[in-house]
Amino acid sequence: MRESIFADKFFIVPLQIMLTYNSQLKTLVLPEYGRNIQQMVDYCITIEDRDERTHCAYTIVQNMANMFPQLRSETDYQHKLWDHLMIMSGFKLDVDFPFDDIIREENLDTKPAPIRYELEPIQYRHYGKNIERMIERAATYPEGDERDALVMLLANHMKKLIYQINNEDVEDAKIFKDLERYSHGQIRLNPETHHLHEYQIVRPAQSAGKKKKKK
Repeated sequence: MRESIFADKFFIVPLQIMLTYNSQLKTLVLPEYGRNIQQMVDYCITIEDRDERTHCAYTIVQNMANMFPQLRSETDYQHKLWDHLMIMSGFKLDVDFPFDDIIREENLDTKPAPIRYELEPIQYRHYGKNIERMIERAATYPEGDERDALVMLLANHMKKLIYQINNEDVEDAKIFKDLERYSHGQIRLNPETHHLHEYQIVRPAQSAGKKKKKK
């Protein structure tokens, strides 16, 4: 079997086509392989003898692989090259493929099944759904130090989240009221006995203006 397309008659006809201006030729299906490869593929389709046509196809794939040697480290890169060859031929190439599952025209535009997202209502978007779930879980904890620590951790985080959208001071009573509503009355904190962290909005320092040049 001949080793290169450049050494046999398969290259003679494409060389004549290469002299045509690109603006006069059809749009490339896979532009990354260039006009020359596409012309070789077009010529390969016209070869009547199946053995010669198959040899031509193998030689084209070899040239495609030489154009992108970095792809050789990828899994099934040879399979991808043959799929690309089939696509560039307009799915007209009939040769002895090295793979049984070569891409077909009906499989080219297949789309994955849509992913269904379960949308749940959110009472307060600034808290988010995860806070709601954590408060519901905290409400199921038995009374004790672990539950108290978790509740205070959630309350402080809720206050921090509000500071991100509100530059004004946030009263602890507001956070405790939201906690009680989220937990359906199972979590109640007294603002006189429970105090949350004080947060302060730190704004990025403005860059100093350009110093005037001394005259």
